[in-house]
Amino acid sequence: MRTDPGTVLVTTPGQDAAPAAPAGSAEQPAVEWQPPSWEEIVRDHSARVFRLAYRLTGNAHDAEDLTQDVFVRVFRSLHRFQPGTFEGWLHRITTNLFLDGARRRQKIRFDGLAEGSDDRMASSWPNPSQQLDDADLDHDVAAALAALAPTFRAAVVLCDIEGLTYEEISDVLDLKIGTVRSRIHRGRARLREALAHRRPTLEHTRYLGVDAEPGQRVVTDEEVTSGRAAAGAW
Repeated sequence: MRTDPGTVLVTTPGQDAAPAAPAGSAEQPAVEWQPPSWEEIVRDHSARVFRLAYRLTGNAHDAEDLTQDVFVRVFRSLHRFQPGTFEGWLHRITTNLFLDGARRRQKIRFDGLAEGSDDRMASSWPNPSQQLDDADLDHDVAAALAALAPTFRAAVVLCDIEGLTYEEISDVLDLKIGTVRSRIHRGRARLREALAHRRPTLEHTRYLGVDAEPGQRVVTDEEVTSGRAAAGAW
């Protein structure tokens, strides 16, 4: 059998020789996607997952628990992952597990109140594990964030800290974009209200993502001193 120069013959026992693609041909066999190894996932993504978990839960202890739950879920579900944005998949798992846990805790709290068991109510005073010492957020901002309803907190964290677009948040939370916008708007409004006693600082405006909003007015020192600063004057 004659072959063209540069053609490589590939033979299989029991079959005739078949010409392979010529060297330098543009047609190359498709490379099958291979999921990352467990070591690669932990190495490349554990810090990111913990950071998001910390923002959502508000304390290191719960963040560690949530991070462990996330990687357990990843380990069990990795074979079903479709090639795409791995970071987006991790965002979705982390946020959904956080919201599931928040709903369970709320149900337990309401059940306890229904039974009249006051001793099972969580104290409103922060314990040492709830002291937020993250360098990126001061105590007031972190406390205001932790006081948000979990659904608002998740939307604000994903948008203003993680930097996701509305479309990405819509995919992570499985919500319509209009609902995402509403939750972010309402969450930011409640944060501004909770932090009305604080004069705007670069850290706050950068965190909340409102420093460039049209019509935004920065309160003056006199207004802060006299207590006339409006809650929405961020």
